[in-house]
Formats: sequence, C-alpha cells, structure tokens
Amino acid sequence: MIEQDWLSERFAEHQDRLQAVAYRMLGSPGEAEDAVQEAWLRVSRADTGQVENPAGWLTTVVARVCLNMLEARRTRREESAGALPPEPGAPHVGIHPTGRADPEDEALLTDSVGVALMVVLETLTPAERLAFVLHDVFAVSFGEIGAIIDRSPAAARQLASRARRRVQGAAEASDAARSEKREIVAAFLAASRSGDFTGLLDLLDPDAVALEVRGAHAVAAFFAGRAQAARLALVDGVPAAAWSHHGRPKAVFTFTISGGKITHIAIDADPDRLRDLDIVFLGADNAERR
Repeated sequence: MIEQDWLSERFAEHQDRLQAVAYRMLGSPGEAEDAVQEAWLRVSRADTGQVENPAGWLTTVVARVCLNMLEARRTRREESAGALPPEPGAPHVGIHPTGRADPEDEALLTDSVGVALMVVLETLTPAERLAFVLHDVFAVSFGEIGAIIDRSPAAARQLASRARRRVQGAAEASDAARSEKREIVAAFLAASRSGDFTGLLDLLDPDAVALEVRGAHAVAAFFAGRAQAARLALVDGVPAAAWSHHGRPKAVFTFTISGGKITHIAIDADPDRLRDLDIVFLGADNAERR
C-alpha cells in the first residue's frame, strides 16, 4: 500500500508533463488522455523498487505507449491504401492538452510546433517522430530515446536529425507563406483606406467573396474608402486585420489567399469568439498584444 501511495503521488506530480509529452507525440488531446491512462495501468502493475528517476521512468512508459499507438495508426493507414487518405490530424490552433505543460515547453512549442509542424509530423515514421519530439521539445537524451525504440544513441540522434531537417523545411515554407499573406493584407488595408479602387482590384481574385458581396469589382467597391479603423494584426498567429474600440476587439477580418490573390474575406464580430482569439496588432516598429 505504501509503495502504491508513493507511485500515485509521483504520477500525479508528473502528470502534466506526461500529458504534454503524449499530446506532442500524438497530436490529439483525446488520444493523449488515452495514452496517459494506459501508462498509469502499466506503471500501477510494475515493480518500482529499482526506480531511481520517477520522472524519466514515467516519461519512458508514456513514450512507449505513444510509440505503439503511432505504429498502430501507421498500420491502419497502410492497410487502407488505395482509398482516399484522411487529412493529417492537425490540432486546432486553440486546443491544448489537459493540464499545463512546463512554461518553457509551451514557449518552445509556440515557436516550433505549430499546426504546420503537426502536419509534417504525420509524415514521419513513429521512431522519427518520437526521437524528434522527445529530444527537441522535451530535452530527453538520445541514450534514453534509444532505449525506448531499441536503437543505439547514435541511431536515435540520426532519426531526430532527419526529422528536424523535414520540420525546418516546413517551417521555412510556412514562414514564407505568412510573410506573403502579411504583405497582401497590409496592401489591402492601405488601398481600402485611401479608396484606391484599382489597387483593390489588383489584390482581389476575380471571383472574390466578402460577406454577401461577390466578384472583385463588387468587393473592391464595398471596401473602397473603408477599413479606416482596421489594423494589421496576427490573429492566432495568422496575418489578418482587426478593429478595436477602447482596447476591446470588435471585429476580425480574415483573408483566404490563393495564387497571390484574395479569394475570400470573412468578418467575425461575435464577442464570445473574439474573446478566445489571440490578437497581436502589428505596427511599423512594434507589436501590441491585446
């Protein structure tokens, strides 16, 4: 009973981190919860007499459960080859695993593990994904990683390096896309404020849609001379525009861009939804987060 109490306390102490590890590995809050529950079933039946590093041991158990789940997922996909494959399971921007990960982990995740990265992770082998996530996000040594996947530390390092190259390539492509979108949205706002009808037409796809307005000429006419109070912003990390009053966001304008042209403009003024958005106003020299 004393041993079981000790184990329960250690598991509760590290549960937030275990949940974060599982979420980064699997990309799904529900599956992460399942993985942590399965890990608890395993450790509750284990002999803990030789455990000297509870945090490392528990991380290893969760990682092995996740590895099994990733391999099972990969097998299902291979068996369904020939049918249309499902879209990669990228999480919604606002979703986080149950519990709080370490602040340093969250900061690192914000910089390097966004939605685009989760899509890339889906293309990696389970071993590559495990090696990259455990080492680059949670600083687990290659020796420990190698023991989990039955490989040498050098092989684990190679797996992480291969995954990292693919991830960095995706991040660079994503950065380029965001940079282009930011320039297009900024140009649209400038043309709208100044009433530059021709400039708006140049930015709009011929079949552009905004609200109930359809067609580039109609959309350009609708926005010409408007958007005086709208400002360039990052909304959940994506270039957009927002209008605020007395420091409170009142509306967000999101843009769909294809082939360098704006194809759709959506406006959201729902207070409840706006409250959940992370809005950073962008200026010439600084950024202001609300």
